[in-house]
Amino acid sequence: MNYHFVWSTKYRRKVLVGDVAETLTDLHVSIAQDKGFILNTQEVMPDYVHLFITAHPKFAPATIVKIMKGITAKKLFEQYPSLRNVLGEGHLWNPSYYVGTCGDTPKEVIQKYLETQKVM
Repeated sequence: MNYHFVWSTKYRRKVLVGDVAETLTDLHVSIAQDKGFILNTQEVMPDYVHLFITAHPKFAPATIVKIMKGITAKKLFEQYPSLRNVLGEGHLWNPSYYVGTCGDTPKEVIQKYLETQKVM
């Protein structure tokens, strides 16, 4: 199954910049490899994340999000403790997220959309 995920930082704080963004990008790749997902495309914006993932149908979308958000938050807080102060309450991610499946839409259309996000 192909999924397009989007989630934002708590209070839409623009903390995903510089080294934090680079570390997050690497974490997404590492987690995907470890869990058997294919990370087709990703865009890390200052206050939100786009991921285009192919995963076996045995993984519910909610499970994929829980894995990605949980591990990245834990690792980023360990590596960048000052993030906790900026975000308050110690939560990196907003509890909500968007997920869309790619049925009739070709993967290339979604990948092109994600690649143009930083241009806007």
